[in-house]
Amino acid sequence: MPEDAEAEQPHRISVVIPVYQGERTLSGVVDEVLQLATPTLSPDGNLVVVSEILLVHDHGPDESADVIRRLEVEHPRVRSLWLSRNFGQHAATLAGMASSGGDWIATLDEDGQHDPAVLPSFVDAALRDGATLVYAAPTNRAPHGFFRNTASRTAKWLVARLAGEETTKYQSYRLVLGEIGRSVAAYSGSGVYLDVAIGWVNAKTTTCPVRCRGEGGRRSGYSGRRLLSHFWRLVLSSGTRALRIVSWLGVMFAVIGVVVAASLVVSRLTGASVPEGWTSTVVALLLGTGAILFSLGVIAEYLGVAVNMAMGKPLYLIVSDPAHGPLARPNAPQRGAAENLEDESRQG
Repeated sequence: MPEDAEAEQPHRISVVIPVYQGERTLSGVVDEVLQLATPTLSPDGNLVVVSEILLVHDHGPDESADVIRRLEVEHPRVRSLWLSRNFGQHAATLAGMASSGGDWIATLDEDGQHDPAVLPSFVDAALRDGATLVYAAPTNRAPHGFFRNTASRTAKWLVARLAGEETTKYQSYRLVLGEIGRSVAAYSGSGVYLDVAIGWVNAKTTTCPVRCRGEGGRRSGYSGRRLLSHFWRLVLSSGTRALRIVSWLGVMFAVIGVVVAASLVVSRLTGASVPEGWTSTVVALLLGTGAILFSLGVIAEYLGVAVNMAMGKPLYLIVSDPAHGPLARPNAPQRGAAENLEDESRQG
């Protein structure tokens, strides 16, 4: 294709939206994304168009499935993907990435917190900085409670120290080069953290300023337990540095033991009184036992991830719409069904 013709081609964006409880907000988000369904000039003059919207149903607690079916019928650019069960946001996002076909893949939440109108600026940032991955850089505080915002910042700081990566940039609102996103979706194993997996192969990352909006008045789908699980998966996906911490933990307690033993010997030699009793013994036992159990727990988690991958546990499984499959087939009258089968056998 000549260079002039190539330059006239718009940047095609596949928008992937994992859907867990989007009954109240999904329609509005899709309507906003569809504003970019016709070629649009970005602030830097790049031609951008949303070529498809992939809604990935992740078996939430509400009636999101009905909303997805309606949107697919009403809008030709909307495609539905159905997972066999609830696999989580990252797995659902990867399923959408694997099924996309655009030059770029944009991922955003179903709750309306992310403004789709900023997508052309994401493309500008990628082209301006020569980056294949663009994260949203919130210009305001996330619309969550104080505890969740603090926990999120703390978790990202800890993992950044463990993995040596800039995890503070991680956002669910992102734009990634299509071929990279589809490749990551193809090789990612069970329990992987999406952003860590992209970081394994991505060459350059940049950010784009975005103002976060409210969550459409709905309750967050992330409980404290789910957020903790989310954080732990990030730790395990970030490499084996946590195992190194286990080693250093053993060294630290060994050094503490030597120091305590030396101080007791010196106290005995100098005639200083050494307090007797069970307190120091119990404290030492609790600290040592706690360190051992913690270390074994970390190792066991890594072994669990390896076992799941060795057994072939899938990250996700895409199926057909349950409303159009055998489970939705109405029961036929027993007598009529039996007579039909008998007639077919006679004709055979």
